[in-house]
Amino acid sequence: VPCILCAVAAHDPRVENLVVFRRNGLFVTLNLYPYNPGHLMVVPERHVEHLSALSEQEALEIHRLQMLTLRVLEAEYHPSGYNLGYNIGKASGASIDHIHLQIVPRYPTEIGFFDILTDSRVIVEDPKLTQERLRKAFARLGGE
Repeated sequence: VPCILCAVAAHDPRVENLVVFRRNGLFVTLNLYPYNPGHLMVVPERHVEHLSALSEQEALEIHRLQMLTLRVLEAEYHPSGYNLGYNIGKASGASIDHIHLQIVPRYPTEIGFFDILTDSRVIVEDPKLTQERLRKAFARLGGE
């Protein structure tokens, strides 16, 4: 599979489908390796490698879907904060060349420095449970 996110956009059966919502040429999907419960990505279906290659309409749609995604996460997970952003290029830590907006909910009970030193483990919610929960929330709050 040349681009994993293009494969997801195309419903390729060779890749795991963790999509929770689709609208206007974009989709919201779970991160296969989430940092926290509710870690989502907003992705254009069209293969785009740089933000400057997005049309104004695509950029506006990403923003609209970002706002909906934040409302859904507020309703379902009640996080204390968020990290939002793009990793563009290998030097930034990007492992996929297809642009995608990371939305990572943050919680006061997250693993901390001392937990790491004491070799504690965090159990992240089962991805299929997260997917089902968020699909229902997007259907309820997204109006589509």
